[in-house]
Amino acid sequence: MAPPVNRQGYWGRPTSTLDWCEENYVVSFYFAEFWNTVSNLIMILPPIYGALQTFRDGLEIRYVWSFLGLAAVGTGSWCFHMTLQYEMQLLDELPMIYSCCIFVYCLYECFKQENAINYFPITLLLFFSIIVSGVYLLWKEPVFHQVMYGVLVACLVIRSVFIVAWVYPWLRALCYASLSIFLLGFVLWNIDNIFCDSLRAARQRLPPVVGAVTQLHAWWHILTGLGSYLHILLSLQIRSTYLKYRPKIKFLCAVWPTFHVESQKAS
Repeated sequence: MAPPVNRQGYWGRPTSTLDWCEENYVVSFYFAEFWNTVSNLIMILPPIYGALQTFRDGLEIRYVWSFLGLAAVGTGSWCFHMTLQYEMQLLDELPMIYSCCIFVYCLYECFKQENAINYFPITLLLFFSIIVSGVYLLWKEPVFHQVMYGVLVACLVIRSVFIVAWVYPWLRALCYASLSIFLLGFVLWNIDNIFCDSLRAARQRLPPVVGAVTQLHAWWHILTGLGSYLHILLSLQIRSTYLKYRPKIKFLCAVWPTFHVESQKAS
């Protein structure tokens, strides 16, 4: 994306096909893109907690995998932005496809019998993942990956809006909050790509702490991580409502939303 700043760090010369707008090795000798790295914590720690809570509540394992898939994306993105090595780039980008396939399966199978497994969409999504992975490994074009990821996100948006418009309208707030936060992250991602030179020039004139706020790719991580997390909560809410559980959103430390179900089903 942006021309790299000529600084050498612990991981050596970048080999990735993308180099984002954050200047390399400015904050730390060990982090190629410091802010783009640490911003991934929102995609690692809360999903791990969500996976543990979902498992404790005895909910379907597909939702545990949803949380773990998001955590895998955050971990891969951490490794990619810390090193800017091509292998770590794949560890970031390919799990985005795989985790989104899990989200699609959960949302499109939300009105089925409890613990039912539909092998047709699983096979279809697995085939899609293999094809995308194979093509991307041979044709190292980031736009291809971004388009394929966008197709999966569009499937989620269409399904989510349909459900909250026609089936569970009381979930509109959660649905639209998830979509709006994700969309805002996407807008900031594009601004960071298009106006990189201007953003870099502005950082030269700002104090370091203030300049860190202009790292819009880091905000993309934060906002899309939160939007994806809220989507999983929405998917859980839809599924548990259909199965006649008693779902409830609670706030950890009065700040972070978490999903819980009561032990007994509603009558």
